[in-house]
Amino acid sequence: MDTQRFWQLIEAARNQAPDPNDAEEVADRATSLLATHPAEEIVAAAQVLWNLMADSYTNPLWAAAYVVNGGCSDDGFDYFRGWLIAQGREVFERIAADPDALADMPAVRAAAADGIDLNCEEMLTIAWNAHITATGKRLPDDAFTIRYPNLDLAWDFNFDDQDEMSRRLPRLAALHLE
Repeated sequence: MDTQRFWQLIEAARNQAPDPNDAEEVADRATSLLATHPAEEIVAAAQVLWNLMADSYTNPLWAAAYVVNGGCSDDGFDYFRGWLIAQGREVFERIAADPDALADMPAVRAAAADGIDLNCEEMLTIAWNAHITATGKRLPDDAFTIRYPNLDLAWDFNFDDQDEMSRRLPRLAALHLE
């Protein structure tokens, strides 16, 4: 499975979900769809997923997740990016390029109004669970590698600094910090 087919899988899962904004439901549907593929494609999907996780491992996105969720640990950032993947390719790519654009998303605005965190740990386990369903066996230990890039030192500041967050992520800060 390549990146294009992975995104097609996520789109199909979003189309099948009663509420495509429910990231956990999208992850469940993606798991079920992926489980119908041959084991080697499921393993390849795991690598694609973790490549996307690495591609989105940036300080600006982490800062945005910190603002949106009122804090963001290492695991919390993983789960936030799982949520972002569940939103589909177009949203993922747009937000990875401009994290402040999260402020334009209705789901982010609704979460801000309701005080809900945006995360989806389940998205990170779709290949694992699909492989178990399809084969009865765990995903092989060497199924994927994670190649996190170095973080941008220009964004190495205290994310609790509301003035700095307002300067760097003005739309999100206006939505969440004021």
